Amino acid sequence: MVWIKERFHKWTRIGTPDSLYNDEPPQKHYDRLRRNLMIIILSMALTPMILMAIINYHQYRNAIRDETIKPIQSLLTNLKHVLDIFLAERKSSLNLIANSYDFEEINNQAKLNKIFMVLREEFKEFVDIGVIDSSGLQKTYVGPYNLKGKDYKDQSWFKEVMVRNEYISDVFMGYRRFPHFVIAVKRDLHNGEFWVIRATIDTAKFNRIITSMELEPESDLFLINQDGILQTPSRYHGNVLDKYPLSMPVLTQISSAVVQETYVSKGYQTLIGYACLDIKPFILIFIKKPGEIMKTWFALKSELFWVLFFSCILIIGATYGIVKTLVRHIQESDERRGTALREAQYANKLASVGRLAAGVSHEINNPLAIINEKAGLMKDIIERSEEFPEREKFLKLIGSIHGSVERSKVVTHRLLSFAKRMDVALENIDLADLLKEVIGFLEREAFHRNIDLRLNFDPKLPRIISDKGQLQQVFLNIITNAFEAVENGGMVHIITSIKDESYVQVVVQDNGQGIPEKYLPHIFEPFFTTKKKYGTGLGLSITYGIVQKLGGDLTVQSKEGDGTTFTVIIPTKSKPYLEEGNHV
Repeated sequence: MVWIKERFHKWTRIGTPDSLYNDEPPQKHYDRLRRNLMIIILSMALTPMILMAIINYHQYRNAIRDETIKPIQSLLTNLKHVLDIFLAERKSSLNLIANSYDFEEINNQAKLNKIFMVLREEFKEFVDIGVIDSSGLQKTYVGPYNLKGKDYKDQSWFKEVMVRNEYISDVFMGYRRFPHFVIAVKRDLHNGEFWVIRATIDTAKFNRIITSMELEPESDLFLINQDGILQTPSRYHGNVLDKYPLSMPVLTQISSAVVQETYVSKGYQTLIGYACLDIKPFILIFIKKPGEIMKTWFALKSELFWVLFFSCILIIGATYGIVKTLVRHIQESDERRGTALREAQYANKLASVGRLAAGVSHEINNPLAIINEKAGLMKDIIERSEEFPEREKFLKLIGSIHGSVERSKVVTHRLLSFAKRMDVALENIDLADLLKEVIGFLEREAFHRNIDLRLNFDPKLPRIISDKGQLQQVFLNIITNAFEAVENGGMVHIITSIKDESYVQVVVQDNGQGIPEKYLPHIFEPFFTTKKKYGTGLGLSITYGIVQKLGGDLTVQSKEGDGTTFTVIIPTKSKPYLEEGNHV
């Protein structure tokens, strides 16, 4: 259970934002989460159902198979008994004749004629009858053929009857030209001699017994001997004395009626039943062809399949919908958490900058005020004293002091303007002046790194109504990234233009290393960064959020090795301004 729990947590873990996006794009994470949840839920839902379907499949199949096989076994068993009785009655009749008459009596032609007439009245399938002495010579014969005096001493059946005292032959034609078989019974005498009574039986009655079984059109029933020769005609497997075309059963395994499933030509499944007669080792064979086997089962199997199929489709569809909704809610929750975390980090960052700016302003502005005041006092004294030596030189130096103080005030003012970004503060802005002000922070870096900073500002660019502090943050972040992307001596090009009557755009191009294509879809996602050592993954995400909040858009085009182009589209009247109802 512990292992299962650990695997479940591993498969479905969300992960913290810091570790999540540095290892893989976030959408892949949610796709993996969706896939793993689908696998887990579907495994839990479908496995028991499929197992039950498999169990029911085999149970129903075996039940229907038993219902199909048992009638075949019953038919074979009953027919086997009938055929055994048929052969036993004919053999018993000959035994009764042999035991009821002496050789001298039965060797009388008239007596044998009378016996045969009585026998024919009871069993019309008897064709002829003869009496044979111990030398194998047929002494007396009654029948349609001239067989009196025929010598049988060298025939196999005569040798067998001498040993076994009785004999039942296989079906054969002989010179009678119709299928028949022979039953012979031996009678021993006190002097060591013996005689044999032999009768020929027509197989027509045999055939009628088998055909009297009301078989289905696709079924077959017939007898074969131990050599696989048909003893009765078959519907589909040959005529009398033809070779049985299928494999022979093993006689030692047939103690009762046996039904087996086997495959014949073209892979069709067939039921074959066997039963071996007791009186004579004939094999009774029943064959049920594919068209008739388990029709009910095939119908049930089809219904079971479609029920299982549509159940699986419904479960998969419902699971997909539930998992998709669940993962979407998780993703939205993560995004809200990420947004809150970004805002908190940004607020902390601004607070730190604000505290720093306030301290710097206090520490710098106070000395600057004193310097400015003293410089002004010195200027007043020099101006009132017309005889002051080198008067013009000192006035010029004092003017330089005033200029430096003013430049220091501008720097502290810029720093404070970035620290004061709270809510949206709308004002009328000259975008070119704003960009020059932002570039003022980076001029020293551009000078020292010999970066070719090109400015191409459209003189017809209209003034816009937006938040100056937030736009400064946007462009400072984008231009700083461009500086970081280029090598020393690289190029950064900033272009402003009018997109349409409602929007202006600022394009920042660099010829740096570029962004790999696989990272482009994710660079605006929070905590995604390619700066493994020092990047937080928040800069472009915050920048994108600011632009969206102001009603604009931010796009990127890049090719690895060819540089990157960021395009900032800004409305001339920001979204917060329009939402306040200031439609101009």
